[in-house]
Amino acid sequence: MQKLTPEHILDFDTYSAKRADMRAEMIQLKAKRRLFVGPYATFHFESFKTLWYQIQEMLHIEKGGAEQLEDELEAYAPLVPNGQELVSTLMFEIEDKHKREAVLGQLGGVEHKVFIKIGDDKIYSIPEQDVERSIEGGRTSSVHFLHFPFSKAQIEAFKKADTEIILGFDHPHYAHMTVLSEDNLQTLRTDFED
Repeated sequence: MQKLTPEHILDFDTYSAKRADMRAEMIQLKAKRRLFVGPYATFHFESFKTLWYQIQEMLHIEKGGAEQLEDELEAYAPLVPNGQELVSTLMFEIEDKHKREAVLGQLGGVEHKVFIKIGDDKIYSIPEQDVERSIEGGRTSSVHFLHFPFSKAQIEAFKKADTEIILGFDHPHYAHMTVLSEDNLQTLRTDFED
């Protein structure tokens, strides 16, 4: 699978000229890679293209140049799926500050309780180890970066058209799940090596 490197990044003027078209394309792509689970959790499944776009946008908006590019690549390049996994940004989106604090205060360790279920097989998330996102006292962060490592057999099962795939939580305070749509599945299957 392709790795994100400085050579992939367009210069400011080139990207500016393509920005409107890229935005329209990314809105469609991201819609197929987004899933809602329960009342607050949104999953954005990442790909080379979504992360490339994120970096281009950060550079365009913040105009940080080469120094910023190095930081952005350090942050986002590890999230590009390696061909044997799915990678997701999980966000708990709660507008009301008091409700957000109450909900996140009950979800400590949630990043270890997320699964993708294929038949009877559950693949549990492995959180990105950049920072500790659950703190003592049981509170968790509103954003998590999760890897779901698949075996070859699990990849084959994921690619079968008639297999039901479920994304969910085994957390006692957030035991929600959802079934992936065919649009979701068709898009996410491209994250695996052939």
